[in-house]
Amino acid sequence: MKRSDPKGHWILLLLGGLALAVALLVNGFASGDMGEGHGGPDEAAAPAPPDEATRAGPVLNLDDGKLRSARPSPGTISLTFDDGPDPEWTPKLLDVLRRYGARATFFSVGSRIAENPGLARRMIREGHEIGSHTYTHLDMGAAPAWRTRLELDLTQRALAGATGRGTRLVRQPYSSTPDGLTGTQWRAAQLAAKQGYLTVLTDRDTEDWSRPGVEKIVQRATGTGRSREGAIVMLHDSGGDRTETVRGVEEILRRLQGQGYRFTTVSEAIGLSERNPAAPLSARMAGKALVWGQQGSAWLVAGLTLLFGAAAVLTVLRLAVLLGFARFHVGRVRRRPQGPPFAPRVSVIVPAYNEEAGIGATVRSLLNTGHGAPIEIIVVDDGSTDRTAEIVETMTHLGGVRLIRQPNGGKPSALNTGIAAARAEIVVLVDGDTVFQRDTIGNLVAPLADPSVGAVSGNTKVANRGGIIGRWQHIEYVIGFNLDRRMFDVLQCMPTIPGAIGAFRRQALISVGGVPGDTLAEDTDLTMAICRAGWRVVYEESALAWTEAPASIRQLWRQRYRWCYGTLQAMWKHRRSLVQGGRSGRFGRRCLPYLAVFQVALPLFAPAVDVFTLYGLVFLDPSKLAVTWLAFTVLQAMAGAYALRLDGEPTRTLWVLPLQQVVYRQLMYLVVIQSLVTALLGARLRWHTIRRAGTFSSPNEPALR
Repeated sequence: MKRSDPKGHWILLLLGGLALAVALLVNGFASGDMGEGHGGPDEAAAPAPPDEATRAGPVLNLDDGKLRSARPSPGTISLTFDDGPDPEWTPKLLDVLRRYGARATFFSVGSRIAENPGLARRMIREGHEIGSHTYTHLDMGAAPAWRTRLELDLTQRALAGATGRGTRLVRQPYSSTPDGLTGTQWRAAQLAAKQGYLTVLTDRDTEDWSRPGVEKIVQRATGTGRSREGAIVMLHDSGGDRTETVRGVEEILRRLQGQGYRFTTVSEAIGLSERNPAAPLSARMAGKALVWGQQGSAWLVAGLTLLFGAAAVLTVLRLAVLLGFARFHVGRVRRRPQGPPFAPRVSVIVPAYNEEAGIGATVRSLLNTGHGAPIEIIVVDDGSTDRTAEIVETMTHLGGVRLIRQPNGGKPSALNTGIAAARAEIVVLVDGDTVFQRDTIGNLVAPLADPSVGAVSGNTKVANRGGIIGRWQHIEYVIGFNLDRRMFDVLQCMPTIPGAIGAFRRQALISVGGVPGDTLAEDTDLTMAICRAGWRVVYEESALAWTEAPASIRQLWRQRYRWCYGTLQAMWKHRRSLVQGGRSGRFGRRCLPYLAVFQVALPLFAPAVDVFTLYGLVFLDPSKLAVTWLAFTVLQAMAGAYALRLDGEPTRTLWVLPLQQVVYRQLMYLVVIQSLVTALLGARLRWHTIRRAGTFSSPNEPALR
């Protein structure tokens, strides 16, 4: 297997994040949520359009800076529909037009063409014409010139990608009849002319968007009382309920066709030779890429919306379940009958590799035990290159301390060496950066009085919690790890006894072949094996162990990377428990799905959800997202306060919880992603050692006191 290449993983993560951000920006732009440019050019500063423009026909040709206009010939009506295509209303209007053999012009929004390319193709296939209505329904008069050019170009590409055609016609959003032309709209028409467009206004604005009633729409479109002059009629096929428009169009066609009017496209009505000219191959290819890209981004946003909702529901459900099981666990512990003291002889195994900063404090705390039976302390030096072995050697004269040296073989090898040398039937495994309290060993081994219990998990506490990183880990240990362990204890599916503190029955260790060495999370692998072998594994909250947690982001990343990668290895190794019977199957079906959902799947997609949250703050309703985030933070703070109270910890640490949600949580999610990438690529991760700061080197250390 190849070794893990962190740089390669980071490149993949960055590329994935960049692609996600680009897709969301594309969707935000296409949705018209990036602003329509209101507040751009000042209307007062724009010169008023010339009088001949306001008295001209509805089609303006400003080529070469000269104003020429056109209008449909007498007896010719061009029905025009703005803002579509709409998957609900456009097909209904097309059906009406087909029944009456009429052709129309659709001034379509480019992003909606990309969303509904099939409707655009149907328009062309049935003889209708498509003009540009910008890409996002942009107010061209209020937008800067570059934005207008961009939107017109994107609309051309979307049309080419959907239909293979182009267009020479544009209708500015918010425009109407020539006499209503503003100074900024006149300037936008001049800019469009430089791009080769004819600006199409209207003779008769039905204002159907306001839903004035079918009869009013018909009156405005038919020009009751006027001569048989030709006209361009403005209607809408999107933007809300268009029931009145559909009924009105049918009535318009019925009345005016009965009077001999013909209904055709704008281009045909003013004598242009071609409606939608064929687009060049390059434009069609670029257009297809645009259409596919926008559709993909829309699907992505829809998926992220569902994912956001699912994550929210699962998070709240998990929190409620954890608190329920924690309450049940506390009640069960309080109701536990008090039998005679269980004080067996104990062998404590301490694997050590370059632990000179804390090994002395660890051994002293073990010697200072209040356990009522003899204990032996076996320190296995795993080929340390520092003074670890020398420090332990100076303590062997204190009695009960043994030092075993071996070439470096890894932590599992050191543990198995110590277990083989142990004389007691109860074995306690302790990390070399951990200190025990006087009552820790006695409390830890007490549940082993029950012969069905094969192993016991203690309660690990973060000692160096003075800094922000330490406080984050302290909250995680209490709220995350310990609440989980209470639930796992009740459900009898404990996945991990931490390497910092665990007690094992020798027979249980022998039944699974000792500590496995083929995963990087040997503690998780061992615990899962013991559960599958039929032993009960319980959690003893009163057995406290103080451990030195990583003090820097780099050290924390390396530790959690190993933990997560090793947990994935262990889950894969024990996957058959999902389909097995007996206690092994009970463990697999209760534990592995939980780990897969909450420690793999949700963290895997959480960064995407977080990016989507940022997207929502910009493009959606930020108040809803803010309220949602605040509600989750309050819920987690309440759960955290309860968990801290159960552990006898002060709740003042919770002030770092909001910042933990913003920074620390994302860091842990990235660890999961990198671990999965490493596993999927078949790379081999090496054991990462953590540099110790010597938290317990001083006898005045509060945790040691």
